[in-house]
Amino acid sequence: MNTSNETVPRRILLPILFGFFVMGFVDIVGIATNYVKEDFSLSSTYANLLPMMVFIWFALCSIPTGILMGKIGKKYTVVISLAITVVAMLMPLLSYSFVNLLFAFALLGISNTILQVSLNPLIAGVVSAGKVASTLTLGQFIKSLSSFLGPILVGAAASCWGNWKWTFLLYAVVSLLSLIWLCFGIPDKREEVSRAGLRSTLSLLLERKVLLLFLGILFIVGVDVGLNIMIPDFLITRTDLPLRSAGLGTSLYFVSRMAGSFLGALLLVRVKPSVYLCVSMLVAVGVFLLLLGLDALWAMLVLIAIIGLSCASVFSILFSYALQHQPERGNELSALMIMGVSGGALVSPVLGFLSDSFGATAGMASLLFCLLYLGLLSFWIGKEENRKKV
Repeated sequence: MNTSNETVPRRILLPILFGFFVMGFVDIVGIATNYVKEDFSLSSTYANLLPMMVFIWFALCSIPTGILMGKIGKKYTVVISLAITVVAMLMPLLSYSFVNLLFAFALLGISNTILQVSLNPLIAGVVSAGKVASTLTLGQFIKSLSSFLGPILVGAAASCWGNWKWTFLLYAVVSLLSLIWLCFGIPDKREEVSRAGLRSTLSLLLERKVLLLFLGILFIVGVDVGLNIMIPDFLITRTDLPLRSAGLGTSLYFVSRMAGSFLGALLLVRVKPSVYLCVSMLVAVGVFLLLLGLDALWAMLVLIAIIGLSCASVFSILFSYALQHQPERGNELSALMIMGVSGGALVSPVLGFLSDSFGATAGMASLLFCLLYLGLLSFWIGKEENRKKV
C-alpha cells in the first residue's frame, strides 16, 4: 500500500474512479426486471430470477477472485471484469430471450463481483493510508450516481430510441472505454505472487477484528436491502399512502445516500474515519428510533433522508479498515468483505417473516439490531485506535 503523503496523479486516479461508475451498472437489474416481466409475460417468481442470477455470485466468486488477483495483479483483474461486463451487455442485443437474459445477468453478476473485489484494493494501493476511506467513499458516490442514472437512461432509451434494451449498448460502450482507459492510464506495477487459497482466506475470519468487520459489512448491506424492501410498506402502514407514492420513500433514501457519500468523501479528508463512523451511527440509531414512533409523513421522510446520509459512508470506512489491517493480505481481505455483501441478502427473509407475522413496523424495527451492532462496532474501532496510541 502507498503510505506516502504524495498526491496521486489524476491520470492514475481518474480511470480507477471511473471503474466505480461501471460498478453501478449492476443495479440496472432492478428496473430491467420490470421490463423483462412485461416483455415475456412472466410471473414475479420467474422475473425475480434475474436479481438472483446477479447477486448469487458475490458468495461464489469473491474468494476465487481474491486468489486470481494474487496471481495476475489488481489491474489485470479489473480489466478482466470490465471485459466480461462488455460481453454481458452485448448478449441481450444479440438475442433477446429470457434464457439469454439469465446468462447475461449471470455474467454481469460475475463481472461485478470481480470488479468490487479488485477495484477497492487497487484504490488502496495508489493512495496514502489516511485517504483510503475518503477515496473509497468518493468511489461509492460515483457508483451511487451510476445506479441513480440507470432507470433514467432506461426510460430515455425507451422514449427516444423506441426500445429500452438499447441501454445495454450504451453500457457496453462505456465499459469498453473504461477498459481502454484503465489499460493505458495506469502503469503496470510488479506485484508479488500470492499463494493464498480458500483455506487461508477463510482462516482470516478467526481473527477477531476481521470477523467483526465482516459482520459489519454484512449488517450495513442488510440495512440497505432492508430499507429498500421495507420503506414502502412501512409508509403505507403508517400513513395509508398508495404504493406509487410510498415507493418514493425508497428513492429518497438512495438519493440521500448518494449525497451522504459525496459529503463523506469531503469530510473524511479532514476527520478521522473512526470519529466520523461513531457520530454517524449515533445519529442513525437515534433517528431510527424516532422514525419507529412517528406517524407524520413529512417527519418520517426527513428522518429517512437523515438515515441515508448517516449510513452512506459506513461500507467504505469498514472496508478501508479491513484493507489496512493486513495490507500484505489485502486481496484476501477484499474478497472476504465482498462475500459479506451477499450475506446481507439474508436479512430480507427475516424481514419478510416478521412483517407477515407481526406487521410492517415489526419488520422495520428488526433493522435496529443491525444499526446497534454497527454502533457498537464503531465505538470498538475508536477504542482500539486510542489504545494503540497509548
